[in-house]
Amino acid sequence: MIYQRELKKNLKSLIIWGIALSGIILMTLSIYPQFTQDQETMKELLNAYPDSFKQAFGMDRLDYGSLLGFYGVQVHFMTTLFGSIFAVMLASNIVAKEENEKTIEFLLSKPITRMQIMTEKWLAVMTNIALLNIIIMVISLIGFQFADDDPSIKTFILLVLATFLLHITFAAISLLLSTTMKKARTITSVSLGLVFLSYFLSVVSGITGNLEGLKYFSFFKYIDAADIIANQSIKPLYLCIMIAIATIMIVLSYVAYHRKDIAV
Repeated sequence: MIYQRELKKNLKSLIIWGIALSGIILMTLSIYPQFTQDQETMKELLNAYPDSFKQAFGMDRLDYGSLLGFYGVQVHFMTTLFGSIFAVMLASNIVAKEENEKTIEFLLSKPITRMQIMTEKWLAVMTNIALLNIIIMVISLIGFQFADDDPSIKTFILLVLATFLLHITFAAISLLLSTTMKKARTITSVSLGLVFLSYFLSVVSGITGNLEGLKYFSFFKYIDAADIIANQSIKPLYLCIMIAIATIMIVLSYVAYHRKDIAV
């Protein structure tokens, strides 16, 4: 009951985000053929960027003339950042809104446990995030048809999986905030702040070697397109950290919600 209700309530948001990201992806990939036709212009454009800028976005390590290299620089950062925003906005309100909208009393009057409420709500979050990432994958594959290149599907799938894992990690953190904090606006603000802070740390750590250690505090650095494309894998350490954090956040969310003194 709760699962279906959450899917229905968030369907409009999913459609809007899906259409917006689809448009951005297709528009970006459509310029790739024209971009690669004139190699001299492309080199001049790349040389115009400061070295620190190229390092921050992995442009110094990616082959900008290849389709996956172009995708890694121009598209991957948008799907990770915007998708993370979608994930935290969805997860940050999914529990707290019941108290804010005064619907929790109705839910608790039903023959369902708090654990069931949490499980169905988290499944709804994961379903929405999975559907958004499926949209990203399908539209990207359609966009690849604009080019004559034949990109590595294995590497592309790794980029998609890394993006999905990033979204789940941020969603899990936001879910915990949703169970421990009361005001929905505050939860959303804090969740969005964490996303932007993580992205900022990723950029800063790439600009200067003196601050390279900041990358360990940024999930965006864990799914860096340049590393994934170069190594054709996600670093096991980063993979384990994200899975561990997501798991811990979810477990803590269950514990916090079970013990929570809910205002009705």
